Amino acid sequence: MSVFQRYHEIPPTAGLPAHWSDWLPTNKDLSLQIGQLFDLPPLQLTCSGTAALVIALTTLSNNNSQRKYVIIPAYTCPLVVLAIHHCGLHVKLCDLTVNSFDFDFTHLESLMSDQILAVIPTHLGGRVADVQQVKRLAEAYDITVIEDAAQALGASVGIYGDITFFSLAAGKGLTLYEGGLLTAHDSILRNQLVETAQSIIPTNIAWELRRSIELLGYTALYNPFGLHFVYGNPRRKLLKNKQLIEAVGDNFSFKLPLHQVSKFRQHIAAKAVSRLPYFIEKTTNQALCRIKQLQEIKGVHVIEENNNKGTWPFLMILLPSKNIRDDILNKLWQEPLGVSRLFIDSLPNYQYLNKVVPQIPMPNAQDFADRMLTITNSLWLDNTHFKAICQTIKSCL
Repeated sequence: MSVFQRYHEIPPTAGLPAHWSDWLPTNKDLSLQIGQLFDLPPLQLTCSGTAALVIALTTLSNNNSQRKYVIIPAYTCPLVVLAIHHCGLHVKLCDLTVNSFDFDFTHLESLMSDQILAVIPTHLGGRVADVQQVKRLAEAYDITVIEDAAQALGASVGIYGDITFFSLAAGKGLTLYEGGLLTAHDSILRNQLVETAQSIIPTNIAWELRRSIELLGYTALYNPFGLHFVYGNPRRKLLKNKQLIEAVGDNFSFKLPLHQVSKFRQHIAAKAVSRLPYFIEKTTNQALCRIKQLQEIKGVHVIEENNNKGTWPFLMILLPSKNIRDDILNKLWQEPLGVSRLFIDSLPNYQYLNKVVPQIPMPNAQDFADRMLTITNSLWLDNTHFKAICQTIKSCL
């Protein structure tokens, strides 16, 4: 075993590394900085992207208690389901377009009614969804469009949706170890979101202390050496035991941790914001170069959007079949190269969600889950090891 394999681990996503200097005192306002940097309406900070969605759905439900359903893509983070359930609302699943993370718009249109409170298009892996088309269909029924930009901070999003939320979890670019951002175009709705957060989000010193310790660990260990011990070795053990959901972190609790974020932790993330534009530029340039190499491999379909206005925490590729995808993962998933899966299944196939997710076949979403794998866009993955990944993919095809 080489020194690289023994002590080096590339993360599955390109997170912005923290610096110890970020812990020095500052008066910078995190939400204000992010809003100015990405030309967004005034933002409010939350303890997670999930908390931001809970605040948004609670506000909308208070405004229109007759509507009880929320439409979501059948392939998305299970936390979206848990947030909907937490708010006493119900899930309606929409299938995907073939070979895409976007809604099947014919299916979406058939789901629209005056019972729908909101529809949530997802910007998956930094790729930008067709929210304009979603908005066009939703307007006829006065349905609110919530953009799930949890994986897309820095992308050109929040343009057509009524509400947009982001995640500041580890591995999603900027982080304060969990954390989220929430905004709306309408100033009245924005004020309502703030009022809702003040009424339903408690102060919880224990959770804030835990997140501060985790952020300290992130600062110390989010590097190829530290990740070997806190991410790589535990992941390999889970994979050997066939615990795939646990290996990618899809095993969430129905009890959502909701708490206010301290100014101390906000200030740490605020210090890191100055490094974010350069980081996004570097990862974008790397991604565009590596996409070309992947597209040269016959049988590989790289997930993109037409305008290239997204971000690139990782690359998503579709293989011709589930067997080929699994063959590649058998060779690469346990290696320290940042090759992984995003969400293990379409939402109806998570057993622990059975009671809250309609058990309706979603063939395109399941096909997407079965044939897709991710390749990290971390700047720590050098060209030599990226070429080794490409060579393995070629050999399996």
